[in-house]
Amino acid sequence: MTKADFKRLLRRLAITGGLEVAHGLAKLGVLASARGRGMILTLHHVQPFRPAAFAPNRHLEITPEFLEKTILQLKAAGFRFARLDDVPALMAEGEPGAPFVVFTLDDGFRNNAEHAVPIFERHGVPCTIFVCKGLSERSHTMWWETAAALIGAQDQVTLDFGGGAIAFDTRTLSGKLGAFDHVCKQIFVGDETRAIERLNATAQSAGIDPHAIVADTVMNADELRALVTGHPLVSFGAHTVSHRGLGFLPDDVVLDELNQSADYVATLSGSRPTTFAYPYGDRRSATPKTAALADWAGFKLSVTTRPATLCCNAMSAPQSLPRLSLNGFYQKPRYVTALTSGIPTKLAYGGC
Repeated sequence: MTKADFKRLLRRLAITGGLEVAHGLAKLGVLASARGRGMILTLHHVQPFRPAAFAPNRHLEITPEFLEKTILQLKAAGFRFARLDDVPALMAEGEPGAPFVVFTLDDGFRNNAEHAVPIFERHGVPCTIFVCKGLSERSHTMWWETAAALIGAQDQVTLDFGGGAIAFDTRTLSGKLGAFDHVCKQIFVGDETRAIERLNATAQSAGIDPHAIVADTVMNADELRALVTGHPLVSFGAHTVSHRGLGFLPDDVVLDELNQSADYVATLSGSRPTTFAYPYGDRRSATPKTAALADWAGFKLSVTTRPATLCCNAMSAPQSLPRLSLNGFYQKPRYVTALTSGIPTKLAYGGC
């Protein structure tokens, strides 16, 4: 086991342990205020489980069965299901009602329409899908998926992001994870666009088409238009054009990303979206500067991936709302109880 493998194992054990403790405290009614007024949940892929030894993006996948169990559990716990657009009104309630939960899905994956939307409709649950124009139009790629496909198919991978070629022995799972970690680091150390171009070129030389990966998994304009017009519970939000870290881009480029993505959603749904999700959702994109630009672009709400429930003061920063992730590594009902209690994030970061 490498040092990196050991760190990954410790992290998983720490998270699992924290969720177990939070579940126990929640069942005892301890720290009930940590739940706040409500919460926004993040999802990406919703699809049947696919066994694979090397699955570096597994955290972005949950099964349809787990989604349905989550909804049923939240219903039993007394949660209200709300649209993202309704959050300001819900947070302004003078006498707070039952806690609310909002479902959001990032990137517009085809499995959202195939597997998630039927479940949402069966239970009368609204959802917001954040659409990335460049993915829908096939002009941009998903580097994390490209890297997984490239590394997963090779016994040796040579990567060069401009600082010299490095060869990775990827015959073992540990070797593959090490190569994937290297890609992740390189994407954000400098010019993200250039790093993605280099990764795409390496993949293409190995017979892997990064654009085909997008076409195989992300809904195109016709599919998105049919979804939003035919399913009243589905709303669209904007998610930029290129899915790059906005915090590293000039202001005019960020504004262009925001406005182009909003205009694109308007062509699909008939109205300009009022909600926006930052690519990655962390400090790579969600900064005070980008929050100000999102407000300037006309978005009423912007969501991050900063983990927290919505406390009474959440609307003081409507361009930086937190979300809780339904993580593919932790698909157990008791972990839903733990996560939605707000206890894990309160203990880790403070808050409600």
